[in-house]
Amino acid sequence: MPELPEVEALRAFLDTHLVGKEIARVLPVAISVLKTYDPPLSAVEGAEVTAIARHGKFLDLTTTGPGGELHLLFHLARAGWLRWQDPLPSGPPKPGKGPLALRTALTGGDGFDLTEAGTTKRLAVYVVRDPREVPGVARLGPDPLAEDFGPAEFAALLAGERRQIKGALRDQSLIAGIGNAYSDEILHAAKMSPFKPTQNLTPTETAALYAAMRTTLHEAVERSHGLAAGRLKAEKKSGLRVHGRTGEPCPVCGDTIREVSFSDSSLQYCPTCQTGGKPLADRRLSKLLK
Repeated sequence: MPELPEVEALRAFLDTHLVGKEIARVLPVAISVLKTYDPPLSAVEGAEVTAIARHGKFLDLTTTGPGGELHLLFHLARAGWLRWQDPLPSGPPKPGKGPLALRTALTGGDGFDLTEAGTTKRLAVYVVRDPREVPGVARLGPDPLAEDFGPAEFAALLAGERRQIKGALRDQSLIAGIGNAYSDEILHAAKMSPFKPTQNLTPTETAALYAAMRTTLHEAVERSHGLAAGRLKAEKKSGLRVHGRTGEPCPVCGDTIREVSFSDSSLQYCPTCQTGGKPLADRRLSKLLK
């Protein structure tokens, strides 16, 4: 799933390649991808893209045209991606079982496709007058890299939580933009068990978690800076220390990275660095590690 660093890199890429250009056509290939109907998707056709913003994991294209200022937003979900094409293939895209979900063609002949792999389709596209009309945007918590989101603000957010820290970091209504992969990376950097209850965090641990969060995300954003959209997935995978590396040696201590599986996802961690050398059992059978 694209998370804050990759979505921020896509925002920067589109800011360079898309701002100032005119949208000729927006063609939904998978009808399920469109989540709003008023204004219609066609309302952004003939409009100029004037700005690109990010809200958590949402990308927001501000357009100005015959219908006034509108926002074309999309969320890439677990298996979605953006593929820039210059030029776009000739002829309209054909609906089918392929990954193509939506095509945006520019008047200059270039544009981008939104694709989604797999059979579970969650990629979402919206056309709204205000980004806050999208429920997923309206409920977002603060951005963890915002200049005004400091250690005190982070501590205040966690003060009212009573759950495992892994789940808290992934909750978009608490903190925007962190998903399964980077929560694993942050907890590894903070030397903290993913099952540790938030209410058990000491002030020192909370400060260490905040520092690990900021450092991990900043480093990931820097690694992705300036890369073409097509190279971002590979960059993310190569930069991860524990997530997706079950069975490999921890780059810090050399212990074997282990995994806990869930019904639709998994987490990875280092026992030596994070759990006092104790392997975690299946989450449904484990006791919380303090």
